Amino acid sequence: MAVNRRNFLKCAAFTVGGTALAGSPFVKATSLLAGKDIQHVPSFCEICFWKCGLIARVEDGKVVKLEGNPQNPQSRGKLCARGQGGIGLLYDKDRLKTPLIRTGERGDGKYKKVSWEEAYSYIAEKMNTIKEKYGPESMALFAHGTGGGYMANFIEAYGSPNECHPSYAQCKGAREVGFSLTFGSGPASSSERADMSKSKVIALFGTHLGENMHNSHVQDFTEGLGKGAKLIVIDPRFSTAASKASMWLPIKPGTDLALILAWTNIIISENLYDKEYIEKYAQGFDELKESVKGYSAAWAAEQTDLPEADILEAARELGRYKPNVVLHPGRHVSWYGDDTQRSRGIAILNALLGSWGREGGLYLAPKVKLAKLKKAHHHPEPEEDSITRGDYPFAYGGITTEVRDVTISGDPYPVKGWILIGTNLIKTLPSVPKTIEAIKKLDLLVSIDIMPTDTVMMSDVILPAATYLERHDELMVVKQKSAGVSIRQPVVKPMYDTKPPWLIAKELCNKMGLGKYVEYNTLEEKLRKLAALWEVDYKKLSEKGYIPLANTGHPYITKDNPPVFKTDSGKIELYSLALEDEDFDPVPKFTPPVEPPEGMFRLLYGRSPVHTFARTINNPRLWELKKTNEVWLNADMARQLGVGNGEKIALINQDGVKSEAGLAKVTERIRKDCVYMIHGFGATSKRLSRAYKNGIDDQQMITKYTVDPISGTSGMRVNFVKIVKEV
Repeated sequence: MAVNRRNFLKCAAFTVGGTALAGSPFVKATSLLAGKDIQHVPSFCEICFWKCGLIARVEDGKVVKLEGNPQNPQSRGKLCARGQGGIGLLYDKDRLKTPLIRTGERGDGKYKKVSWEEAYSYIAEKMNTIKEKYGPESMALFAHGTGGGYMANFIEAYGSPNECHPSYAQCKGAREVGFSLTFGSGPASSSERADMSKSKVIALFGTHLGENMHNSHVQDFTEGLGKGAKLIVIDPRFSTAASKASMWLPIKPGTDLALILAWTNIIISENLYDKEYIEKYAQGFDELKESVKGYSAAWAAEQTDLPEADILEAARELGRYKPNVVLHPGRHVSWYGDDTQRSRGIAILNALLGSWGREGGLYLAPKVKLAKLKKAHHHPEPEEDSITRGDYPFAYGGITTEVRDVTISGDPYPVKGWILIGTNLIKTLPSVPKTIEAIKKLDLLVSIDIMPTDTVMMSDVILPAATYLERHDELMVVKQKSAGVSIRQPVVKPMYDTKPPWLIAKELCNKMGLGKYVEYNTLEEKLRKLAALWEVDYKKLSEKGYIPLANTGHPYITKDNPPVFKTDSGKIELYSLALEDEDFDPVPKFTPPVEPPEGMFRLLYGRSPVHTFARTINNPRLWELKKTNEVWLNADMARQLGVGNGEKIALINQDGVKSEAGLAKVTERIRKDCVYMIHGFGATSKRLSRAYKNGIDDQQMITKYTVDPISGTSGMRVNFVKIVKEV
């Protein structure tokens, strides 16, 4: 076809007109110019767990481009580099392609290809044997991501109460507990409710916005900074966020709570708090005031290694601009073992400044009441209590390390089988040797995953999952300042011999005589029923990808929209009677951290803007952007050690564990008493062609951890390393 201006305009008019007639910019359109069948299909992402709305451009059945869905508030028309990497995941040659059963010893990588029926039969036989010999509670589920809910239904139908989640125990659990003890609820639903686009002061405690890439959150953050918001960054490392800060406070690692308590004292003693707000909504102010009066700026300066003047100035900035300030609650907060109380301290400061439920602070959750589909069959009552909460009275989620420890000890009862979905425990849990020890005690380890990760390749049975671009999942209720419904739907058919997690769970239920607990034939059938129940037009939802729910947006406290605090007192609890009843400090107290041994550095770790944990290290598109990690080392310390920038080094931790060789990044942007690296590199699975032994594995170095006594979460920044040069 000759392309001149007239023909080009005809083609453009045809494609635009066809789209308009279809009533949606995202439905199928045909390009005469290209001569291809082109579809634009909305869905939502799962390269990370922000779950941004996306639009996939599909040409002749192949995904060629992903874009942010402008209708969806999680993306607002934009996708980050990670989100663009979804195509890399879909077409990664290293993907799991067929069910596998182990034929050799655990970890030697020897498997045979089998049919789905053979894999299901193997699992069913093993699980029936475990149930007969030990009881159903001897199976446990480790889950991460949207597929976890389907396997939770399966494991509960089987009769086990043991489900656990790294997202709770190794990430955000302490934050949720700390804020819930203060406000009666956590600071997040699908995303943290930080109103940063309207903030006048933003304070970040080690929160790496711009590196831990959460799309709409970063958009709000940059918008707030663009409007002139002051930014205070408390971080031993000069992070990307710190480079945008009005004030960078390079705090001594492990002393954040000392700074928080000093700020609390300053804000109270200098009458910088919101008196009317506290009198109306809070209890325990007098007790809080008494408890923190000894935490002066001078004392905090000694503990934190920060200038006293900076501590005072930062506190006064927060007080000056209240209530339009936000001390960000963070996301990954499992650091030193005092994490619940540190989160409590951040929550208390937000309360004193009147920021909960106020513009520029932490806005209120949208009001959403959606009915659930009625179940004809309820799960059997477990015969034994769950082991997933341990002896931690305020734990609300399943604690992964508790299940691992019981697997090793067999007390209070044996755990003989694990099912893993979407989680690589060897790259997630502290103390890799303990994880491997637990795995060796299992009679059955089943992994449902997309990639042949370190832990997957120690499994007895491997079930290959379809990617998020090849499947339906549950409707997502997006909760920002208002709420809406987002749909995940296949943009292409599943490749290879893979299946979506909902179908795997359904077929496993059927195989084990538990089919009555899956009350739908296809997941789309369930989604249509839910949409009808919620009075959402399913056809419109599938075309647009997102539909807002009416009358859900009430983000700020008003006369007609008072806050509700689901605490025992019905108020903000500055002094926690619930903690006092369990013999914990009702107001946080500071305990100095353990110092690094002579010649060693505290090991810190974090994220890359183009990678999600260890999940994307092998992704061909994202690997091109960040192929390996480096160890950040202070320039003065590097000179003392004779280490140059880019030179090969290795780490040896306090327990004598030595890392693979890696590269040094010599920089002024980090304190002298610590080193830093991006998490997730150094894969041990040979089937990951790009990630295998690429970079240093930080998790291998984390042999020690401190369990938070309140929430049961794992404090993992308690390890120390020395640096040795490699030839």
